[in-house]
Amino acid sequence: MYMKKLILTFALLFGLNHLQSQNKTLTIQEAVLKGRTTLAPKRLQNIGFIAEGNKLAYIEKNQLMVVGTDGKTTYSLSSVGLNKVLAAGSLDTVSAFEGLKWKSETEFYFKHKKGEYLYSTDKNSVTASTRKTAPADIENVENVEDFKEGEQYAFVQNNNVYVFLNGETNQVTKDGSYEIVNGKSVHRDEFGIHKGLYWSPKGNFLAYYRMDQTDVTDYPIIDWTTYPASNKNIKYPMAGNKSHYVTLWVYDLKKKSSVMIKTEGPKEQYLTNIAWSPDETKIYIDIVNREQNQSKLNEYNAQNGDFIKTLFEEKDEKYIEPLNPMLFVKNNPKQFIWQSRRDGYMHFYLYNVDGSLVKQLTKGAWEVKAENGFDKKGENLFFHANEQSPVNQDFYSVNLKTGKMTRLTKDNGFHTVLLSKDGDYFIDNFTSCYVPREYRVVSTANGKSNTIYKAENPLKDYKTGKWSLFTIKNSEGTDLYCRLFKPADFDSTKKYPVLVYLYNGPHSQMVTNSWMAGGEVWYQYMAEKGYVVFTLDGRGTSHRGKAFEQAIHRQVGTKEMEDQLKGVEYLKSLPYVDANRLGVHGWSYGGFMTTSLMTRYPGVFKVAAAGGPVIDWSYYEIMYGERYMDMPQENKEGYDKNNLLNHVDKLKGKLLMIHGAQDDVVVWQHSIMYQKKAVDKGVQLDYYVYPGHMHNVLGKDRAHLMEKICNYFLDNL
Repeated sequence: MYMKKLILTFALLFGLNHLQSQNKTLTIQEAVLKGRTTLAPKRLQNIGFIAEGNKLAYIEKNQLMVVGTDGKTTYSLSSVGLNKVLAAGSLDTVSAFEGLKWKSETEFYFKHKKGEYLYSTDKNSVTASTRKTAPADIENVENVEDFKEGEQYAFVQNNNVYVFLNGETNQVTKDGSYEIVNGKSVHRDEFGIHKGLYWSPKGNFLAYYRMDQTDVTDYPIIDWTTYPASNKNIKYPMAGNKSHYVTLWVYDLKKKSSVMIKTEGPKEQYLTNIAWSPDETKIYIDIVNREQNQSKLNEYNAQNGDFIKTLFEEKDEKYIEPLNPMLFVKNNPKQFIWQSRRDGYMHFYLYNVDGSLVKQLTKGAWEVKAENGFDKKGENLFFHANEQSPVNQDFYSVNLKTGKMTRLTKDNGFHTVLLSKDGDYFIDNFTSCYVPREYRVVSTANGKSNTIYKAENPLKDYKTGKWSLFTIKNSEGTDLYCRLFKPADFDSTKKYPVLVYLYNGPHSQMVTNSWMAGGEVWYQYMAEKGYVVFTLDGRGTSHRGKAFEQAIHRQVGTKEMEDQLKGVEYLKSLPYVDANRLGVHGWSYGGFMTTSLMTRYPGVFKVAAAGGPVIDWSYYEIMYGERYMDMPQENKEGYDKNNLLNHVDKLKGKLLMIHGAQDDVVVWQHSIMYQKKAVDKGVQLDYYVYPGHMHNVLGKDRAHLMEKICNYFLDNL
């Protein structure tokens, strides 16, 4: 019933939306290069709450705006006004606000040609900043991690860790090299890891990763711009081979020395989700075995590195993937929040610090997506979740004592929220299938909302195709969420070709109840050319629960193709679809899916474009590959069945394969091997390489990429 109402609402809104559409047509350059800027729903720049207060600020059209929680403007400053003050001080003018950060409710820092300056909104004056915002005197600086910006921070240079404090820089490690990496993200950025430096709550200690890559195989990446071409090796741990050895160290800023945390166990285990105790005496690590089917949340003494105890263990017959460190309850250091999928969906669990479970805080056939902190007293936890629908996102609070959960956002769609420091108010960035974007300020106490900005339809001047968001059933009767764009000037009596755009891998959700159902502007370019554009999120994708994702375990590509073919069945049932003119395109996991569909179900699609595809999973990285496929030695049947080299000879139709020549994620060897096997088998396919690009083709060259892909379908489909 909910989905029927959802679709009806979309249809009514959509009709109003398209009454205003115009006849301007897109170029592929516009669709790609402007698709996330001027042709995307407008975003307010630098939006956020100011310092300790509940006022918020943002930049719109080179105008700095300060707004109260009632939605009314309390202060504004244009770049013209800023330049007048700069000129009065004999300083060069600026073209826009850059690097703007608030120091207090009445002062903000901004970047200038001559460094950083501080602007006073009370005095309308500019003074030079005294902060040292980055170690500018040292080359090759990476991973700057602030404790107190401009005063205390850590950074990495040449794989060594440094700490800046009180105007002095101290070198923490000295063994950094090609094989020994300090202070950087480890385990190929899996398990939610995205950094390698972790300040303690009071800034007296710094925890940092040390990664020994000695046992990891070197892998060549060729630089084709040099004369002659030159090689740069990277460390790339392929499935089934040796991995790196990671340890965690703690640096004491007073003693200026480090201790190693004594994480006993195999060298190739994963040290994930680092957390500090509020009093800085303990450090916590969720240790995952290489098989990724068991984890232990361990407590260690931060001063001497000794193991204290295991708080609890989690196991799963397929795989476990902890993504969020423990979160200590505000004002209560004896309790913490843990996120787990142990009941089949990602939910919150309240624990005592001794490891005893107090209660499960959230429950149901939906998923928590992110925690956003506590209210001032620490009584309520705020979070994003998709409780209303798998394609929606709302903002909630849950009371730690009673377990009462409250939905704080109202409109049907996708809400992304910024919470004030004390949890009294939040900024709601709202969008839905036919609502480009709206910003509101909302009270968490009474739900009172004040709209501060509504974005226009960025495509209002263009001829666009109608789009829709809906569900179909797979073979198990499970809902699969889909989006479909109809051709511009759609005529129900005609037959149209279809372009299926997909990804369908873990950690992805392409179809959402956001603007254009999460679609991109280049879909509208293809709609102008008379194409139906279709996307489906099948089993293996995110935010649908553990069983939905784990359906692909040990057989990646199989269940996903079954679901994609249900999408094909749906398309063929539409009277306006030409079943003989179906095309498919995807990148990375989507490139693997595209190639799989073309060879394991030959003849279904006439034309395909596969970008950066995984061809043989034994050539992919350990952490991701072994999670979903186990080791090649343990799952030979699964690896062989889904090795696309074994299906090259079945290819029918036109296939364009594309790869970045410097790809360090899905290495170039994948598609090179496919090319070689195609030659061996006498199979023809088209191939294109982007020198200088890694796993994604970015910048201005992306327009070249998408023009090539779109033209391939226009020419052959």
